[in-house]
Amino acid sequence: MIRYEYPLNERVRTLLRLEDLFDRLNWHVQGEHPYNHHAALVTLFEIADVAARGDLKTDLLQELERQRSALSVLRGNPDVEQTRLDGVLQEIDMAHAGIYRLAGRIGQHMKEDEWLTAVRQRAIIPGGLCEFDLPAYHRWLHEPTETRHANLRQWLAPMLPVRSGLDIVLRLMRESCRPGMQQAINGVYQQMLESGARPAQMIRVGVDEEFCCVPEISANKYMLNIRFVRSLPGESKVCADSMPFELTFCTL
Repeated sequence: MIRYEYPLNERVRTLLRLEDLFDRLNWHVQGEHPYNHHAALVTLFEIADVAARGDLKTDLLQELERQRSALSVLRGNPDVEQTRLDGVLQEIDMAHAGIYRLAGRIGQHMKEDEWLTAVRQRAIIPGGLCEFDLPAYHRWLHEPTETRHANLRQWLAPMLPVRSGLDIVLRLMRESCRPGMQQAINGVYQQMLESGARPAQMIRVGVDEEFCCVPEISANKYMLNIRFVRSLPGESKVCADSMPFELTFCTL
């Protein structure tokens, strides 16, 4: 089953973007070819840009504190596995402390490095990092793999507390509710949302791989609309067949 996630507010949208970028960065950093590390550095710039929008540090600190308070109440509850609860609370404490210690805005350390600033300015230009544009960068790509690995880890290190914090928040969100099976009639599904219920932060839609359709999701506080469309290249039309799918409303 392929799962699609749809954020219902700007904060969750930012967390999902950062999660995707951090995953991509981790994959490229582990490579050894200069092209891997070129992609890793460009992705690092993207992370800094996304993280700089809004007050991400404050949002994460407040959410981690809220989750710590909510989970601490469960200490001693016989229906809760205490060892697992203690582990989650320890993770929250470590992530909270790491983010709290961050000085300045996220990614500020990259702006203070003249070499990184020069690379970043050229990176936003299509093809702007050719060897004749920035010889110093071309020279870095020819450094030993171990040197490039060390540099990338050094530039990434100040952002790791953010990665830990968003991982915890998204994991708790995804584990907050159980999925249910629904049926789309002629490729369309609609559901009225309960106004008095705790609002969902994210919607997850699971589609079996045998269906060559993807969900187009729109939602507000009153209504959820999902339209399944064909996903083949050059083709965009609503799936005419009725199909089952998995639906989850994730809350915090």
